[in-house]
Amino acid sequence: MNPLEKQAFRQAVYDIVRLVPKGRATSYGAIARAIGFSNFSRMVGKVMSECPSDAKIPAHRVVNSQGFLSAKGTFNTQQERLEAEGIVVKNDKIKNWRVVFWDPMRELSM
Repeated sequence: MNPLEKQAFRQAVYDIVRLVPKGRATSYGAIARAIGFSNFSRMVGKVMSECPSDAKIPAHRVVNSQGFLSAKGTFNTQQERLEAEGIVVKNDKIKNWRVVFWDPMRELSM
């Protein structure tokens, strides 16, 4: 990807993440599929790891495909934020992942 494509990709990721409602969480892969790049879940992870903390993007609501917290070095912060929204986390994994999971393709009727 050239720099303009990377910026458009980043913006598309952030736009979807801003839509994840409180009390719900999604995965890198779900975001990648929603923006038309189904094989780019790792790139979504990279974008999320670079997300500025003051950007008002609920990055803590994005986890891996199994519901495991994946914000390296900030598990406690991610867990605390999720729990503050009513999501139960045990052993770095969201409990009731299938209930909590927010699929943008389905939820946004894409």
